[in-house]
Amino acid sequence: MRVDLFTIVVEDYDPAIAFFTEVLGFELVEDSPAETNDGRPKRWVVIRPAGAETGILLARADGGQQVGAIGNQVAGRVGFFLRVDDFDATIARMTAAGVTFVARPRTEPYGRVVVFLDIAGNRWDLLGPA
Repeated sequence: MRVDLFTIVVEDYDPAIAFFTEVLGFELVEDSPAETNDGRPKRWVVIRPAGAETGILLARADGGQQVGAIGNQVAGRVGFFLRVDDFDATIARMTAAGVTFVARPRTEPYGRVVVFLDIAGNRWDLLGPA
């Protein structure tokens, strides 16, 4: 058993794909036409960090409730965690790309950490070695 995918609700597919692939360096695994349960067109868009097994399904918001969840999928908490080998280089690359960091990097028992916002406004921990 394994977690295969989880969803991040976004405003639109293409800007989200660009953020995750060009800014964070994820791979675009799939971008296929699909349909909603009631037959309307949508896309099946899956991204993931290189070498990762678990992917992220980028889902365009459909309706008011989903629009309201954009950027607040976990009620303002950090809900996503991205571990990198070169913490400082990743921060430098993300800063140059305009990523918003909500605090300064700090060292915790589990390693170095800084909170950043994705394109939708969700909070992520960027984690690196201690």
